[in-house]
Amino acid sequence: MDADELLKRYCAGERNFTYVSLHSVNMSEVCLAGINLDRANLANTTLSQANLRGANLIEANLTAAALWRTDFSGANLIWANLKAANLIRAKLSQVDLHKASLLKADLRLADLSNADLSGANLSGADLRYANLSGAFLAGANLSGANLTGTTLSKTDLSHANLTKAILFKTDLSYVDFTEVDLTKVDLRYCFLSGATLPERSLVEVG
Repeated sequence: MDADELLKRYCAGERNFTYVSLHSVNMSEVCLAGINLDRANLANTTLSQANLRGANLIEANLTAAALWRTDFSGANLIWANLKAANLIRAKLSQVDLHKASLLKADLRLADLSNADLSGANLSGADLRYANLSGAFLAGANLSGANLTGTTLSKTDLSHANLTKAILFKTDLSYVDFTEVDLTKVDLRYCFLSGATLPERSLVEVG
């Protein structure tokens, strides 16, 4: 199936496109709200500024996909592979990204507020100035992630991995760090208003 056929069938009312392969196609600015792309192969596909509100993308392969300003509001991306995807300014508020792979993904200025990122792999991801306020990041891997200017206020970071993460002017207000390993994590230049810190880390953060 090619992109033209999928769009034609979608416009005719069809929504179920599980396992479809659309590798490297260009579907920017299309409306695919409510589509079922469960386990679809969308690697290297361009979906920039597309409407994927309420879409089912469980275990979909979106490796290196162009998703700039794509609207995923209400979508299901559990176990999705978004490795090295371009998600700059993407709308991912309240999206379910449980166990998703966002390894080295570009999430600058993305809206991930109240998203479920529990167990997600964000290692090496670029999250500069992204909004993750209220997000669920329990058990997430943020090792080596760039969190410069990122809003993480009121997030659940319990058991998250922050090894070698860049934390500069990061908003960590009202975050409970009692179940976070802060060994060698530099919080000196972060905003920590209302944050709960383990006693051993109080000297480290100044």
